[in-house]
Amino acid sequence: MALVKAESAVGFQRLPVLRQLGLMIGLAASVALGVAVVLWSQTPSYTLLYGNLSASDAGQVIDALHKSNIAFKVDEASGAILVPGSKLHEARMELAKEGLPQGNSVGFELLEKEQGFGTSQFVEKARYQRALEGELARTIGALRNVKAARVHLAIPKRSVFLRDRAAPTASVMVDLYSGRTLNEEQIAGIVHLVSSSVPYLEPAGVTIVDQRGRLLSNGSSDPAVAPGSTQFAYNRKLEQSYSDRIRQLLEPIVGHGRVRASVNASLDFTVTERTQETYNPDLPALRSEQISEDETASSATSTSTVSEAGAGAASGVPGALSNQPPETGGVAEGGQGSGEGKNLRNRSKRSVRNYELDKTITHTRLASGAIRRLAIAVLVDDKQEIGDDGEPVTKPWSDEDLARFTRLVKEAVGFDARRGDTLNVINTSFAPPPEVEPLPEPSLLEQPWVWDAAKQAGGVIGLLLLVFGVLKPVLRSLAEKGAEPAPGGMVPAGAAAGAAQAGVSEDQLSLSGASPQQAQLEGPKGGYQQHLETAQSVVKEDPKRVAQVVKNWVGEDG
Repeated sequence: MALVKAESAVGFQRLPVLRQLGLMIGLAASVALGVAVVLWSQTPSYTLLYGNLSASDAGQVIDALHKSNIAFKVDEASGAILVPGSKLHEARMELAKEGLPQGNSVGFELLEKEQGFGTSQFVEKARYQRALEGELARTIGALRNVKAARVHLAIPKRSVFLRDRAAPTASVMVDLYSGRTLNEEQIAGIVHLVSSSVPYLEPAGVTIVDQRGRLLSNGSSDPAVAPGSTQFAYNRKLEQSYSDRIRQLLEPIVGHGRVRASVNASLDFTVTERTQETYNPDLPALRSEQISEDETASSATSTSTVSEAGAGAASGVPGALSNQPPETGGVAEGGQGSGEGKNLRNRSKRSVRNYELDKTITHTRLASGAIRRLAIAVLVDDKQEIGDDGEPVTKPWSDEDLARFTRLVKEAVGFDARRGDTLNVINTSFAPPPEVEPLPEPSLLEQPWVWDAAKQAGGVIGLLLLVFGVLKPVLRSLAEKGAEPAPGGMVPAGAAAGAAQAGVSEDQLSLSGASPQQAQLEGPKGGYQQHLETAQSVVKEDPKRVAQVVKNWVGEDG
C-alpha cells in the first residue's frame, strides 16, 4: 500500500498543474460528499409535531422540548416544529403533561397587562369580556371529547328601565376530536356552565354548535315545550332501555349475542292541566251564628175610680199588644172592683247560623311522555347442546321455554294488556356471523426503523462506491503513471543509489527511456557472461543510445 501511495505521489507530480488542481478539487469534493453521506445516514427522520402554532405557544413548546432533551428543528418556511419519528409520541406526552399547546385563547391574565393612562371604561369592559370568553373556552376545551372551543358573549348594556332590559346570550363553537361526539348530559353541562358564569344569562340563551355547523343545543330548558327532536330522542332512549332490559334478562339463559329485542313505544307528549273543586257534605262546619232576643214587660190592674185609673194606666209601646185585655181579671167583693193586676211579658228570639262545607281545590298538570302502547318483538336463537360425538348441536327451544321467556319479558317491561301492549317471542336459528378479517399488519416500509436502517445502509453503500469507484481508480491511475520510466533516458541518482543498496556491482548498468523506442540497459542479476550478453544485445538494438550513455559515464568519471 505504501508503494502504491509512493507511486501515486510520483505520478501526481508528473501531471500538469491544471490537472493537479482539478484532481485535488475532485478528491476534496469526493471526501466532502462521503462525509455528507455518512452524516445523512446517521441523521434521524423528522416528523411533524405541531404546526400553525402562535409565537407564544411555539416558544413554550421549544422550551419544554429543551427541558426534556428531545431533539427538534423548526421549518423555516412554515414555522412547524419537527421531532424525530421515534420520539413523536414521547414528545406529545411530555407537552401534554405541561398543558401545551394552550391555544390562542387568553384568559384573565389579559387584565394583568399595564393599561394606558387614557383607557376608557368601554375598553376595560371589552377586555373583561374577552378575558371571560377566553376562560370559558379554556374550561370547555378541558373536556375529554373537545379539542378546542370558542365562546362569544353578547352582553347588552344594562338599563334602569325594566321594559328596556335585554337578556344576554352566548354562542359556543366546539371542535371535537375525530370520531367523538357529545351526549345530552355533556351538552347540558356546557350550557349550564356558560349560563352560570355570566350574570342574568339563562340556559335558553346559550347556543352550541360543532365544527361541522350542527346545532347541538335545543335552546329550550322547559321539557314541556321541547321540540320534536328532543321528543324523538326521548322516545328512542326509552325503547333502547327496554331492549337492554330484555337482553340482560335473557342472555344469561340463551347465551351472549343470541337474543335480539326490538321495542316500539308509542308515547303521548300532550301537556294537560286540570283544576277541580270538590265539596264534602258530610263534614259541615259552623262558620258564623247570629242570635237576636226581644223581651217586653207590662202590668194590668182593675180600677173603680178614675183617679186610680191613672195609676193603673196601660204602659208600653202603643199597639195591638198594648190594647189586649189582661189575661186574668175579677171583681172585688162588695161590688167594688179592686185588686192588683199581674205583670205581662212578651219574648221573641231569632237565630241565624251560616255553615261552610268542606271544599277541596286541585290543580293537576299531567306529565308528558306517557306510554300509550308498547309493541315488543323478541327473537331467540336455537339452544346449543353437546351431542354424543362431542360436537355442538343446535336444537329449538320448547314451547314451555318460550312461554317462560314470554313471562319474563312481560315482567321486565311492565306489560299491560288493557293498554293494548303486544308481545311476540319467536325462536329461530341465527345465521352464522361473517368471519372478521384480521386487520392487515403494517407493511415493512411503514415501520419507522426501516427508514433509519435504509438511510444507514444507503450511506454505507454510497461511501463504498465513492471509495472503490472514484478514489481507488484515481490512485491506481496515478500509480501507473509513477511506474513509467522518466523521460530523459537514464535513471541517474535514485536508480544508482538503489542499485548500490541492493548490492549491484559497478559493472551493472541501466539505461532507460521515457518512450517504448528508448532502450533500457539494466544490470541483470545473473553472472558476468549473462551481463555481457545483455550489453551486446542492447548495443545491437540501439548503438547510438549506448554510445551516448558511455559518453555520459566517461564525462562523470572524468
